[in-house]
Amino acid sequence: MASEFEKNSTNMYVEQSPKGLENGQVQKNVDDDGREKRTGTVLTASAHIITAVIGSGVLSLAWAMAQLGWVAGPVILFLFSFITYFTSTLLADCYRFPGPGSGKRNYSYMEVVRSHLGGFKVQLCGIAQYGNLVGITIGYTITASISMKAVVRSNCFHKEGHQASCTVSNYPYMVIFAIIQIILSQIQNFHKLSWLSILAAVMSFAYSLIGLGLSIAKVAGAGHHVKTSLTGTIVGVDVSGSQKVWRCLQSIGDIAFAYAFATILIEIQDTLRSPPAENKVMKRASLVGVFTTTLFYVLCGTIGYAAFGNNAPGNFLTGFGFYEPFWLIDFANVCIAIHLIGAYQVFCQPIYGFVEGRCSEKWPDNKFIKSQHNINIPWFGVYNLNYFRMLWRTIYVIITAIIAMIFPFFNAILGLIGAAAFYPLTVYFPIEMHIAQKKIPKYSFKWIWLHILSWACLIVSFVAAVGSIEGLTQDLKTYKPFKPQDND
Repeated sequence: MASEFEKNSTNMYVEQSPKGLENGQVQKNVDDDGREKRTGTVLTASAHIITAVIGSGVLSLAWAMAQLGWVAGPVILFLFSFITYFTSTLLADCYRFPGPGSGKRNYSYMEVVRSHLGGFKVQLCGIAQYGNLVGITIGYTITASISMKAVVRSNCFHKEGHQASCTVSNYPYMVIFAIIQIILSQIQNFHKLSWLSILAAVMSFAYSLIGLGLSIAKVAGAGHHVKTSLTGTIVGVDVSGSQKVWRCLQSIGDIAFAYAFATILIEIQDTLRSPPAENKVMKRASLVGVFTTTLFYVLCGTIGYAAFGNNAPGNFLTGFGFYEPFWLIDFANVCIAIHLIGAYQVFCQPIYGFVEGRCSEKWPDNKFIKSQHNINIPWFGVYNLNYFRMLWRTIYVIITAIIAMIFPFFNAILGLIGAAAFYPLTVYFPIEMHIAQKKIPKYSFKWIWLHILSWACLIVSFVAAVGSIEGLTQDLKTYKPFKPQDND
């Protein structure tokens, strides 16, 4: 029965089928839509969320706090946390249509928008979602390569001294990362990546704790004196007036990026077994994921700021705010690389499902697209090889790696991606779909305050995007393509 469907849980173009019922009996190996039985739980969904959220974003929070200061920094962190959790609960109720507890399943964010809103908003959502997913995979390629390079630089500093240049190119590590992703991308089903997400989540905890521990040790160390303030970097001392404005705006974009998981929430929810109802499980998983990440973010951001002050590096584990113990820095950066290997797959699988679904729909009889070839792999069992899937996924990984090589900027890229994605995907569409689903009367109290929230977030996203573009422009002025950089 499962062979009658595209065996990719992110494929939103496969129509629902009643063939899960035969002779009045529900087959035990399929769900109510005839697809392979879903096995996800609160644990696996939470792991997917933590994998997606605690990523490269945590590494820039000390820098963001340095720009915003002790007052605005934590306040903005908590605001993004609350808004993200609130809108994720609205989005979780939209997985099924027309009601949150029953009805037709929607396999992707774009399909959810199609069911609840329709019209041009579906195309708008597609541009926002898949553009953001592509941007994140590019950003993760940059960040993973920087962490891989940092291991080499850490050993160099240990041997040659902290004043050595230790210039290393990160391009070979982008190639290594891309090769790993090409192999992992051949895994067919998103729900079969749960083990990778759990491993990646463990890695994210590991390097966050290491960074936190090193920051605490630095703060507690003898003779530790750094400059911090309620408003962050000081105009005329640390930065110019224009730099202060642009960096504050960019730091807001970095924090927005740190909470980006709405784009894959529906795909994660589509891995959950039922009963209990998927929306209830997803809300619990979102609470666990957002609470856990916020706790880490506040600790890493504030203590990282206390450790480095207004001169906090853009990435506190690869910007070499820490030099010793070098082996612990190496381990932390290895953990980052492993985590981003898993996170890349979490974000690229919806893209794979979208493209493969559209192609299957447009060319249903094309053997190159549809044919499966069973290959017996020792110790792994039988693998269903599809030449189209293998070729297209390989090309995608190569393209993202090339773009990352052309624009290898950490903070500016993260800020731009976060700013561009936060409003449409985390705020606008969940609110609009909630209003449509609940049939909230126009100009009622609830309708008004939801739209006030939406417009406020639009303004925040716009100014953060402007700040990140300005930061990217400044980086490009001194950047030499395909040349090793002393820092990132």
